[in-house]
Amino acid sequence: MHPNPLFRTDDHAQMRATVERIGFGMIFLTTPQGPRVAHTPLLWTGEDRLRFHLARGNALVRHLDGATALATVNGAHGYVSPRWYENRDTVPTWDYVAIELEGLVRRLDDAELDGLLYDLIDTHEDRLEGERWNASEASEDMWNGLFKAIVGFELEVREWRPTYKLSQKRSASEREAIAAGLAVGGNEELAATIRGLAG
Repeated sequence: MHPNPLFRTDDHAQMRATVERIGFGMIFLTTPQGPRVAHTPLLWTGEDRLRFHLARGNALVRHLDGATALATVNGAHGYVSPRWYENRDTVPTWDYVAIELEGLVRRLDDAELDGLLYDLIDTHEDRLEGERWNASEASEDMWNGLFKAIVGFELEVREWRPTYKLSQKRSASEREAIAAGLAVGGNEELAATIRGLAG
């Protein structure tokens, strides 16, 4: 989390929406073998609970149950050039959205993991255009084989540490110039995020 309070929020609904929209993050834990990270889809299952699954062979699997772990989600980000400032006598920076969620992890039972998989499929298939794929199209052998190769977890969020660093120190006209410059450079997502904060 960025130390400047200007870049923080206590709006849990906003943070949940950001995580839900992105739907993917990283789980960090220090193990006896050292720090480890896993990359995984994430799904909210309540106000403060995130579910995810990992390959059974992942280095984190045998250490997560009962541990306090950190989930991070990275949103829009990009280089901000001084060329977009009214006074160019400064240095570049990087604007970004990042959310850290710390909490206690528990292992899911098979029924909960099965439900998580169906919920993930529904969530992401519904976002795509065209004819959707349904889990019933996977054979029982295929589903069961893959199911045995993964382990599900739930992280109960106890600490929310967001950073929405979106040029808040700059004037409204500079923020619009930054957004316009980012958009021209192809970073429409960050441009829209900056404009959304201003609105």
